[in-house]
Amino acid sequence: MSTDTDPGHGNSPAAWTAVVIMLVAFTIGTFAFWFVIPWLVFASAGLVVVGLVVGQVLKKLGYGVGGDKLTVKSHN
Repeated sequence: MSTDTDPGHGNSPAAWTAVVIMLVAFTIGTFAFWFVIPWLVFASAGLVVVGLVVGQVLKKLGYGVGGDKLTVKSHN
């Protein structure tokens, strides 16, 4: 597959930041569920939404796949 047709598969700072935030949220939410801390479970769900918003904002700022602030590195 050439680099012209490769969609990038989300390999961008925007995608990585969103995924890390959401992974932390799911981890916190899982432990909160195990230890029966309902408010923290719901706060973790809110943090997942924050991760989605941060990813979209970074994408709009040019840090998403094909963004103007993203430097593409070739794979050797």
